[in-house]
Amino acid sequence: MSIRRPLITLLTDFGTADPYAAIVKGVILGRCPWVQIVDISHEVPPQNVRAAGHILSTSYAYFPRGSVHVAVVDPGVGSKRRILAASFRKQLFLAPDNGLLPMAFGPDGPDQVVSVENRRIFLQPVSRTFHGRDIFAPAAAHLARGRPLGSLGPVITHWTPGSLPEPCRKEPGVLVGEVITTDQFGNLVTNLSVSERATPVVLRIRGRSIRGLAESYASVRRGGLLAILGSTGRVEIAINQGSAKKVLGAREGTRVELVFRGRRGSP
Repeated sequence: MSIRRPLITLLTDFGTADPYAAIVKGVILGRCPWVQIVDISHEVPPQNVRAAGHILSTSYAYFPRGSVHVAVVDPGVGSKRRILAASFRKQLFLAPDNGLLPMAFGPDGPDQVVSVENRRIFLQPVSRTFHGRDIFAPAAAHLARGRPLGSLGPVITHWTPGSLPEPCRKEPGVLVGEVITTDQFGNLVTNLSVSERATPVVLRIRGRSIRGLAESYASVRRGGLLAILGSTGRVEIAINQGSAKKVLGAREGTRVELVFRGRRGSP
């Protein structure tokens, strides 16, 4: 289903204590007053491109065709890194050329990618530290107004690669992955997924073992550790009404192992 009123989503590491996110919205609304703006998140850990890629990959598909997704997690702001605009599955995306978009798209390539270079639509002068305001916001409004992707700049065929880490098989029946991000509840989101035909017997992390997958957070006592198949389809580690991140001292990159029945199972 396509949208009649243009829609722009924002995903940044700006936080909400500072005015940056609001200023980006102000620029967009100044150029396209009728647009609807949806915040995916402004709480991406600072400069964490991988976390942004994960969040965008699990979010964009729930928005209607024609949505414009703006992801500004940009450690290279002010450098010679490019800004990309892409079309993918009938939606539009803007992000720095730092691997964020390839993470969001996964193994499927985008339909078209351009380098955003049309300075006529930028705010002037362009700040060295706030491209979210001066380039991303006006480019997003430009697309929301129905302008073609190619009007932002030349088509390109090469960009910075990026991908979320893939789990590997340590030995028969043992799948090794890692924590790729955490949420505000302290749940640990891993890069592991399982099929219904191969339910894991044990999950191991930082010297702790968790038996099976819980059906809900309340399946264990309050304060109990559990593993659960989260809403993104990935295995998550949680504590009922607590923070697995704090209790386990885990973080992005922490190793996680899934052991399957008889070590002959296959995820």
